[in-house]
Amino acid sequence: MKVLKEYMIPFVGLKEGMHDYTFEITEAFFENFEQSDIQKGALDVKVSLERQERMLIFTFDIKGHVLLCCDRCLRDMEYPLEGKERLIVKFGQERKEETEEILIIPETDAHIDLSDFIYEYIMLMIPFKRVHSEEDPACGGEVVEKLNEHRAPQADPRWDALKGLKNIE
Repeated sequence: MKVLKEYMIPFVGLKEGMHDYTFEITEAFFENFEQSDIQKGALDVKVSLERQERMLIFTFDIKGHVLLCCDRCLRDMEYPLEGKERLIVKFGQERKEETEEILIIPETDAHIDLSDFIYEYIMLMIPFKRVHSEEDPACGGEVVEKLNEHRAPQADPRWDALKGLKNIE
């Protein structure tokens, strides 16, 4: 993976208080992540950094869309994304993740790379099942017809005889 310099936030010498950053996420961003499910997208990421004496608190506001492959019809679909995330960075001896939201970095570090965090937050916003809405006429067609053709019957008639056993006293 290439180092994404525009996502490096220097914090040494940064005054305590609030600092705002804005990033535009495009396909060039996703090209830097191998095996990414996303190849194209257009997202705006607004990052607010609250600089404290011994801590950095990042708030990520992510809005936009990504292009995904529909699991049902295998056509591309534009999927809207919107969400907020928070990252707390504390200073310590060595780099480690204390929790999903808390990261400890060495006191000797002078900057933090936000690209991995932004990518991870975007990926977490994508649903496991990626399909067009049921009302979308472009989705399905031949694929759905073939699937319905090979679908098992809803109820096996051999079980009908057992239904009468419920009423036996």
